[in-house]
Parts: sequence; structure tokens; C-alpha cells
Amino acid sequence: MRVHVVSDVHGNSDDLARAGDGADALVCLGDLLLFLDYADHSRGIFPDLFGVENADRIVALRTARRFTEARELSRRLWAGLDRDATMEAAVRRQYAELFAAFPVPTYATYGNVDMPPLWREYAREGTTVLDGEAVDIGGLRFGFVGGGLPSPMRTPYEVDEETYAAKIAALGEVDVLCSHIPPEVPELCYDTVARRFERGSTALLEAVRAVRPRYHFFGHVHQPLSRRMRIGRTECVNVGHFNATGTPWVLEW
Repeated sequence: MRVHVVSDVHGNSDDLARAGDGADALVCLGDLLLFLDYADHSRGIFPDLFGVENADRIVALRTARRFTEARELSRRLWAGLDRDATMEAAVRRQYAELFAAFPVPTYATYGNVDMPPLWREYAREGTTVLDGEAVDIGGLRFGFVGGGLPSPMRTPYEVDEETYAAKIAALGEVDVLCSHIPPEVPELCYDTVARRFERGSTALLEAVRAVRPRYHFFGHVHQPLSRRMRIGRTECVNVGHFNATGTPWVLEW
């Protein structure tokens, strides 16, 4: 059995269309949308709407952790626009392209920048969306936990710690734990390029220690200090920043 795993697609529909080549199934750990590419400020919803110069400015503010100023800049740019309608139209364009690129079968969960209510409209037959749910793939039990925890970035799909922990508890015993964010381990949460700790989950770490799955797959941290770490019997793996690499993680058994 061969499964390919991707995370942090961020608009890379071309490589996504090939991500399942040679695999029995594709697993996607979320962040399909590209709001703003920190490596190329000309790509994404934000520069399409407000131009590259403003994208440069907001990236600089966020990188400096001047989040209040970044939010104020965003408010000024959105003034006079119907933000909800404009954003939804842009998101729908990306989702139409990205969901059409998913191979069959695909098992997917949400990232913190995704908008779950729209997924039901675009997930075609052969794409199974799971969040706080588990499914058998080739004789192994895969459990999925989508979204992220509250952060200064205030991304679209962040939930409180209690809600997130309840989704993990609902999985029960699993062989493979799949989430968008990592467990709360410093080496797995630190982004060496952004030079900051991203939000990890203590509940995920507790589940790894208690349930002892064979693997824990996640993404979210684009340039992690450590990509792999063994915790007890569990191999914890950041499957990579698919937007940049275009290469899935391969699991065979």
C-alpha cells in the first residue's frame, strides 16, 4: 500500500494534480488557499486585490511581529469594499481549481487558513473530508484533526483549545494521526525562516503519548527546525511545504 501525504498546498494546483501519481490514495492536511505568498509577494489573493507594494508592506509588518499595525493596514485597504463578498469570490475561484486537481481517492482535512463551510460545495465524489473523524485506509486507521489554535494572525479556521482537544478525543485509537498543526514540541514548532514559534497543540502531544500511533503527520510550519522526531513509538513527521516543493511525503506498508 502506498499513500502520498501533502500539506500547505497554498494554491499549487499544478503539482497537486500530480501528487497522487503512483499512490493508492492522497492525504491532504490542509491550507489549500493562498492569501499571500511570503516568498513571492506577487502571488495570492492579497496582491491580486491590493498590489505587490502593499503585500511587501504587510509582510514586513507581520515578519516584525507588528500585528496591530498589520491589521490597521489591512483595515484601510479593505475600507469601501464589501470584504465578505470580495473574499468569498476569490476563495471560490481557488477552491474550484484546487478541488478539481485532487486525485481519487483523496482524504483531506482543513488547515488554519481554510474556510470549511465552502468545502462541502467543492468536494467531488472521491474526496472525503474529515475533521475529528477516522477512516480505514489499506488496513490502517487514519485519524484527522483539522484547523489551528488561536494565534496573533487570526486566520479563518482557528478553534479554542477545548474544541480542538475534543476533536482529538473523538478519534479513539488510530494507527496514523493526521493534523494540520504539529504537537507542542519546540523543535517541531519553530520556523527557521520566519524566526518564530508557530502554534502547536499540547492535546496532540498528549494523544501521541497516550495512543502511541505509528505515525503523526502534520504541516503548518513551513521551514521547521526539525522535520522528524520520534516520541515513544511514534514517528512525528512534518510532511513539508507543498506549495514550495511540489513533492508529497510517501508512506508505504
